[in-house]
Amino acid sequence: MSCEQKSSPWSNKLNKASLCCGGIFDWDKALTNLESLNREAESPDLWNNQALAQKILKERDALQTAIRHIQDLQKQLTDNVELIELAEAEGDAAIATEAETQLEALHKIAARLQLETLLSGEADKNDCFLEINAGAGGTEAQDWASMLARLYSRWAESKGYKLEILEESPGEEAGTKSITLKITGHQAYGWLKTESGVHRLVRISPFDSNARRHTSFASVWVYPVIDDSIDIAIEDKDLRIDTYRASGAGGQHVNKTESAIRITHIPTNIVVQCQNDRSQHRNRAQAMSMLKARLYELELRKKEEKLTAQSAGKTDIGWGHQIRSYVLQPYQMVKDTRTGVERGNAMGVLDGDIDCFLEAALAMRIGGVDEEKL
Repeated sequence: MSCEQKSSPWSNKLNKASLCCGGIFDWDKALTNLESLNREAESPDLWNNQALAQKILKERDALQTAIRHIQDLQKQLTDNVELIELAEAEGDAAIATEAETQLEALHKIAARLQLETLLSGEADKNDCFLEINAGAGGTEAQDWASMLARLYSRWAESKGYKLEILEESPGEEAGTKSITLKITGHQAYGWLKTESGVHRLVRISPFDSNARRHTSFASVWVYPVIDDSIDIAIEDKDLRIDTYRASGAGGQHVNKTESAIRITHIPTNIVVQCQNDRSQHRNRAQAMSMLKARLYELELRKKEEKLTAQSAGKTDIGWGHQIRSYVLQPYQMVKDTRTGVERGNAMGVLDGDIDCFLEAALAMRIGGVDEEKL
């Protein structure tokens, strides 16, 4: 195959991908918005309203990053296409092949950028709460829940996101019965929203002296952090508020006072709890924030239920309801039952390498991003 025949498809794809990203991103509008945000950020009165100031700076940083990514992509595309043209003129197949390899990598980056520009839902750019609950099975399931918590913690760290444990109920022997994490970072909810569902683990149990294979289940629930600009009306008569002593590590004061808060929203039977602070008042405020987020997410799911069956509601934590299976024995394989994406490196996935699953699920949910059609 000649250099021209090999290089043309990739250069065409990258050009189309860049145009697609620019079209969805609305390049001219983005540049205008950035100028406006820069003017607001430079205003001497900016910090008179700290909440507004933080919002403006956060929007500006996110927009600057998006613009820079597309500019870098276009520059690398131009450089490599010019390099291929030069290689063709000089008959240097080695240089052309190296440039094609770079174009393949850029093609993948362009596809991911296109997917990111499609994260335009009402709450996609927000931080998120991630709740994990062990299914039936005692210690096995509780250990699996703690493994999932580690998986998402490692994923968040790899993205530079901030992680906070709001509530954790440890298992009797090992693992955790339930844990709620707050993940802070741009588009945290957008990337993780498709992770809600039941996750299944198959392995040789480390808690079974006979070394038998066990199947464990745990549920993951992801919902967005919402700000004060979104008004969620909650009536006091619809709430049941319980206080209890915080479990696990936390210091002498935490364990001797009933600072932990559990709030039940009676009409929807939604339960949230928080115990990460020594102050009951702060825990209550955080729990109310979580409840508002859950109610808001419930409304989002109702709007999206025509797009994905998984968003219709929680299911039983057991057989037939899993969205992903993690098999460690008798072979290693992680498979998403919704998209069909598989990975043989199960330990890498358990160490937080889940981007391929997130991208495939998001592409399916928002109509699909077919790289071959870019």
